[in-house]
Amino acid sequence: MKTLYETQATASAGRNGQVTTDDGKLSIALSYPKEMGGSGEASNPEQLFAAGYSACFSNAVLHVAREAKVKLTQAPVTAKVGIGARAEGGFGLTVALSVELAVSDELSQEQAVELVRTAHQVCPYSNAVRNNIDVALTVNGQSL
Repeated sequence: MKTLYETQATASAGRNGQVTTDDGKLSIALSYPKEMGGSGEASNPEQLFAAGYSACFSNAVLHVAREAKVKLTQAPVTAKVGIGARAEGGFGLTVALSVELAVSDELSQEQAVELVRTAHQVCPYSNAVRNNIDVALTVNGQSL
């Protein structure tokens, strides 16, 4: 793979510290969520993952739409990320992506579903987690 862009971030003290990118554009305090016994006063890695995945998947939908000559200016995606103990030991993540596409004369629900299915094959986050994290997809409330 030819790398088009690369970045790095450094976490100082795990889930109760600070994470900062090498260019300083992102610097966030971290804390355990209350549900995991923490203060919940700062962001956590699951929130960062949800933010990154939702932005990336939204862009993948827009990219696929452009390639298919479907006019879309927005592709709102909500990523729900969960963390929990795995039966095999350690911890794992769950992901649910909810995509809302305006159905119109130019875009049917069936076309919206196909765009999202294709985006799931294109999105780098989806490709990174495939066969490791089950990703539940919905389009306008319809489960795929």
